[in-house]
Amino acid sequence: MGGLLALSKGIDRFNTFVGKNVSWLILVAVFVSAGNAIVRKVFNTSMNAWLELQWYLFGAAFMGAAAYTLLMNEHIRIDILYGRWSRRVQHWIDLIGTLLFLLPFAALMVFYLYPWALRSYRSGEMSPNAGGLIIWPAKFILLAGFTMLLAQGISELIKKIAVMRGVIADPNPYVTQHEAAEIEAADMLKTMQDGLAAGDAEPAAEVRK
Repeated sequence: MGGLLALSKGIDRFNTFVGKNVSWLILVAVFVSAGNAIVRKVFNTSMNAWLELQWYLFGAAFMGAAAYTLLMNEHIRIDILYGRWSRRVQHWIDLIGTLLFLLPFAALMVFYLYPWALRSYRSGEMSPNAGGLIIWPAKFILLAGFTMLLAQGISELIKKIAVMRGVIADPNPYVTQHEAAEIEAADMLKTMQDGLAAGDAEPAAEVRK
C-alpha cells in the first residue's frame, strides 16, 4: 500500500501544480478579450485568431483544472441521499462511483482522443475560419486534461481504499451544506478581524515613533 500511496502523492502534487498555475490563463484570456474588443471598437477590425485564442485559453484553464478540482473534492454533486448515509456507506458510494463511472469514462476519452489528436497533428489541421489558428493543440489540450483526470481518479481510488482500511485519515471529511456555509462564514469573519487588527496596529506604531 505504501508504494500506491507514494504514486497517489506524486499524482496529487503534479495536478496541484498544474491546477494552480493554469488559473493565470484566465487573466491572459481577459487581456486578450479586452484588447480584441478595443481594437474592434477603435479600428473597426478584428482577427479570428484572437477570438480563437480566447477559447484556447479558457479551454486550457478548464481542462487543466479538472483534475485539481477532483483532488479538492469541488466537483458539483446532486446530493439527495448521499448526506443521509453514514460515512462508511459514503466511502463505498465514492469507491463504486469512481470504479464504474469516473475511471471508465476518463479511460474511454483518452482512448478515443489520442488517435483523434494525433491525426490532427500529422495533417496540420487548421481552423476553417479565415486567419484562424491551428486546431491540433486544442485537441491535445483535451487529451492532456482527460489523462490528468484519469490519473487523479486512480489517485482518489488509492486514497479511498487506504481510508477505508484505516491506513490514512480521511482527506475530505464530509460536511453538509449548512456546515460548509458556517465554515465559510467563520473564515470570512476571521479575515475581516485580521484586517481590522492590522489597520489598528499601524496607527499605534506611528504613535510610538
